[in-house]
This record gives sequence, C-alpha cells and structure tokens, in this order.
Amino acid sequence: MSIATLSDVLQPALKNGYAVAGLVTLGWEDMRAYVAAAEAENVPVILQAGPSCREHTPLPVLGKMFQHLASGASVPVVAHLDHGYSADDCRIAIESGFTSVMYDGSRKPLAQNIDETAAIVEMAHRAGVSCEGEIGFVGYSGGEGSNGTDPAEAAQFAKSTGVDAMAISVGNVHLQQDKEGGLDETRIRAIEAATTVPLVIHGGSGVPVAQRHALARNSRICKFNIGTQLRMAFGHALRTAVNADPDRFDRVQILKETHDPLVAATREVLQTFKGN
Repeated sequence: MSIATLSDVLQPALKNGYAVAGLVTLGWEDMRAYVAAAEAENVPVILQAGPSCREHTPLPVLGKMFQHLASGASVPVVAHLDHGYSADDCRIAIESGFTSVMYDGSRKPLAQNIDETAAIVEMAHRAGVSCEGEIGFVGYSGGEGSNGTDPAEAAQFAKSTGVDAMAISVGNVHLQQDKEGGLDETRIRAIEAATTVPLVIHGGSGVPVAQRHALARNSRICKFNIGTQLRMAFGHALRTAVNADPDRFDRVQILKETHDPLVAATREVLQTFKGN
C-alpha cells in the first residue's frame, strides 16, 4: 500500500461515518507497533511526529522511517508532522517525505493565524501534501489553559486558509491521563453548522471512550490524536520487561517485549473509531 495523504484517509471517513487515529510517535518501537495494530484492524493510520519526537530524531530520518513502514503496510499510512510551529518546520517535513503537515498558529491572533496557515496550505498543496490547521487553542494538563474555538472564527479560518482538516478546542486537553472530562458537544455542533471541513481533536486520550465512539460515527470529527494513553501503555510494558530480569542489559531484547502489549493497546484504541 503506498503512503497516503491526510485527505486520502479523512475524506472517506467523513463520508462513511468513522474516524482515523493520529498516533503520536516517539521512536521506532511505537510506530512499528501502530502500523501492526492498524493492519490487524484493517484501518488506515496516521503516524505523527510531534515536537518531542523531533527533539531527538531529525525530520529527514523520521520521514524515511514513516515511508519505509508505509511501503510494506497493507493499509494506508499517513506521515504527518504534528504541531509544526514555523514554515521551516513544514518545509523540511515536506522535503523529507511527509505527506501531511499541521501548522500550529493557534497561539497567535486570528488574522495572523489565518495568513500564516494559508501560506503553509499553499506550500503543502503545491507539493501534493495535506495541511491541518488549528483554530482556538487546546491547552495542556497542568500547563497552559485552553481557549475554546469560536464557531464564527472557525468558519472564517476554514474558508480563508483552505485547510484539509481543522483542529478545534472543545474541552479537549493535551497530555491528560484520565478520561473524566468530556467534549462540549454543543460547541461541536455549532462549529459543524458553520463549516464543512473535517474536524480534529487533539488530546484525544482524555476523551471518554464512549464519546469517542459516538462522535466518530455521528459528527464531522474524523481524526482523534492519541498520544498519552499509548505512551502510558508503552511505559508499563517497558517497566514490566525491565523488572522481569534486573540483570538483563540488552535494550533490543528488552524493547522487543514492548511490542505485543503496545499492539494490543493500540488495537483497542483503533476499534473505537471504526464505522458501523
């Protein structure tokens, strides 16, 4: 299966009532497990390289890794830049083989966010690459607070930028470990009434599973980003492997034992977003 763009996987999801998972990667072990899980569930998957991933692995390397996994996969795989904060971030990702970029101008004034995102969209589309933008601001657990998306601003943003997908702030929070909150469905419906672009939820780990399931089928939300939930699963599997034999030191052997538990945890996530 050749590598896919974000639009390649989100437009069918929008049409047919399901969502696609944007899975936050940190290294070879998790991205490999994510593709294996997607193949087992026979669903597309979006591999995402966020800022923390890019801190230790350069974009050209990540692009090759994503492309390699996609080339051997039996399902569509999207190579996605998550939270690109500059035109250079997005340009390097595109040059490195990414098929989708997310430009994050959400901390900036509306007019500036629109202008800068529109320029990234134009650059991406010239290269045959999809572009996601963000309107409103999705905060961080224990950190910056959120600024909820205004439906009228969302409509203006979508129309003026031409983004292929739009991340919104509707009660979702990055890095949330529990699922005790929930998304503001009234705000979601107001945004849906004002625009037709596929919608994206960042901080999907904190969204209750039942709500993920319902919104994947009955809303324009076509992409849920999942990071923390699977990082926790990987960390638990890694601790179990290390503690099983304190004398063992070969990291390749230790890391092998994270694969099956992470595949199982990822399959549970992916099953939530499937169509009817």
